[in-house]
Amino acid sequence: MRRILRFGSRSILLYIAIVLVVGLFASYAIVSAPNSPKFQSEKGVLDLTPAHVSEHPIKLKGEWAFYWQELLSPADIRSRTEQGEKENQYIDIPGSWLGYPLDGQAIKGEGFATFRLVIRLSEQDRNERLALRLPTIFHAYRLWVNGERLAEVGVVGRDKNGVTPRLSTKLVFFQPAGNTVELVMQVANFHHKRGGITKFIELGGSDALTIRTNLRVAAETFITASLLVIGLYNLLLFVQRRKDKATLYFGLFSMMFGIRSLLVGELMLTQLFPRFPWELQFKIEYLILCVSGYIITMYFDCIFPNYVSRWFRLGSRIATGGLCLVVVATPALIYSKMLLTIGAIVVLHMVYLMIGLVQAAMRRQDGALTFLVVSVITLVTVIDDFLYYNGWSLIGNISPLGLFIFTVAQMILLSSRFTRAASNEERIARELQDANHKLTEMNANLERTVQERTHALSAAHDDLRASYDRLLHSEQGRKKLLAYITHDLRMPLSSMLGYVEAVQDRVKPERNEQYLKYIRDNTIRINRMIEELSFLSHLETGQVSYRMEPVPVVRFLRSFFEQYELVVRDAGLDFRLDTGDAEAQRLRLPVVEIAVEMDAQRLEQALFNLVSNAMKFTSGGGLVRIALAVDDVNDIRSAIISVQDSGTGIPPDQLEQIFDRNYRYDRPGVENDVGGSGLGLAICKEIVQAHGGTVRAESDGKTGSIFYVSLPCIVQERR
Repeated sequence: MRRILRFGSRSILLYIAIVLVVGLFASYAIVSAPNSPKFQSEKGVLDLTPAHVSEHPIKLKGEWAFYWQELLSPADIRSRTEQGEKENQYIDIPGSWLGYPLDGQAIKGEGFATFRLVIRLSEQDRNERLALRLPTIFHAYRLWVNGERLAEVGVVGRDKNGVTPRLSTKLVFFQPAGNTVELVMQVANFHHKRGGITKFIELGGSDALTIRTNLRVAAETFITASLLVIGLYNLLLFVQRRKDKATLYFGLFSMMFGIRSLLVGELMLTQLFPRFPWELQFKIEYLILCVSGYIITMYFDCIFPNYVSRWFRLGSRIATGGLCLVVVATPALIYSKMLLTIGAIVVLHMVYLMIGLVQAAMRRQDGALTFLVVSVITLVTVIDDFLYYNGWSLIGNISPLGLFIFTVAQMILLSSRFTRAASNEERIARELQDANHKLTEMNANLERTVQERTHALSAAHDDLRASYDRLLHSEQGRKKLLAYITHDLRMPLSSMLGYVEAVQDRVKPERNEQYLKYIRDNTIRINRMIEELSFLSHLETGQVSYRMEPVPVVRFLRSFFEQYELVVRDAGLDFRLDTGDAEAQRLRLPVVEIAVEMDAQRLEQALFNLVSNAMKFTSGGGLVRIALAVDDVNDIRSAIISVQDSGTGIPPDQLEQIFDRNYRYDRPGVENDVGGSGLGLAICKEIVQAHGGTVRAESDGKTGSIFYVSLPCIVQERR
């Protein structure tokens, strides 16, 4: 394992070494081969007769005539030449006059001067329309071409009050009048540490230079827009998710250098807003440079935590705050002299971060190697920019390109982090969803199991309740039956016991036969009473089952009448049945066939109890009549079966008691032996109520009684 780690560390170090070597070679190639012009001016004269500048623009480089502390027009120079004065001072362009030796002393950055260059053109270029691309010249100038003033940026003067600084790039066009072109330029600077023509002036055909300038503007516009959009996008990401501060620092970094790219190169800001304050423009540019080191440090600390020490972070904050305070509080003439210090601090930040990146790459942290590569490229471009603005490099402003590469790489790094975070989130969401599905399924199974168990427990409970009710009813029936037997059999048993003792003691031997007959009759009566008591007990406790089915009432009554007609007539009574069919047929009305849900056997038993009761209390020659009627109450049709007798009747005050168990009424003129057990009407009431009906009696106590049985029915009409 250690060998693998050692081999991996060596591989990373090898990659880092390759990157550093490539970066150094690239920077050396850029610095050593900066599109150097093939033609250079000497003694203020540039010979371009071998060239064809209208098709191949060149950068003007070499010696220009230099008139220090003089603002001369082409006419003034021509007048001096006519008077025999010769030019004896020359300065290399591009370059600042800062430090130029004059009369044994080095010139300061503040001052004014006039520059002159004579260009000899080839025959092909004499008739072509040419152009000059003028870079930013520190910090105000006027330009004459062949005696005609073609450009002026700012206000040129002899002192600070008379000079208005301004930075702007220009493209001027002219038509050569002959084979030479004279360039005269007045330059003044009292606001910056450097003055003069510090950048290349390009000469070429109008079309070629226009295309080249437009390409530069398009490239810078693309870089600027990209940096601003990337910065705004990351700032919006931070607003949406403030926990991740990497997007904040990266967004600020991109926005700042997007704004800075408007202030350098083609100076698009001044082209869009010509009156934008020069001092504010410079302060913004320097402030961005000052805070860039701190911002990139904080961004690095967010991406790779624990690599930036607390002391370095504190020192960076103090240095950045101090530099910003100096830039804000002092004029450009002062803080522009600190450009090298600012550059050194920024480079120090980047070198420190690159050391941390090397450590992170050796630990195989994701994105560290990419960060290191683009940091090397950016460091090279930033160093070149500081050298360029200090007059030590001729490459030009290339830091926007390096920063753009750095920004794109960081955007890719951040997007990969977001992608991994989103992938992890999706994976976690899927895992949570799967777990949720499993939990839902388990919950459903649990609910189903609980429902099944609950249903089973409920069914078991119902079964236990039913069993308990049955046992309770059985126990109640047993108790009632025991009570009935104890109460109802006591008197007949006592009577039988008396007759038996009379026979044994031969009290009246001549009546022994009569006593035995009484004993036999009471035995039969007791047996019947026991059966009726048992049956009534079962009825009251719900232990009697019924087989209910629709039965036509008329057919039922006719069957009952035919079955018991002889029994009633043998008792010397007239037995009649009236169902209403004869009257309906006489009047040719539809016959209503009434059906009742009944247990025919049980209902027949109840009806027989009523008929039997009528037979007992009706004298010979009397009448027992069964009739059927239909009654409609609240849209509910009921079949009413009445049993009427012509006996002695029942006192009206006892009509509500006759259906109670053991109730007996000894009617006058009726022998005691025809009396029953007093259970028949109670049994009749229980059976009728089990059919959903009611039973009642009517009597005036003199002319017989009528019992009404009301049952809910089903009606069918037939012809």
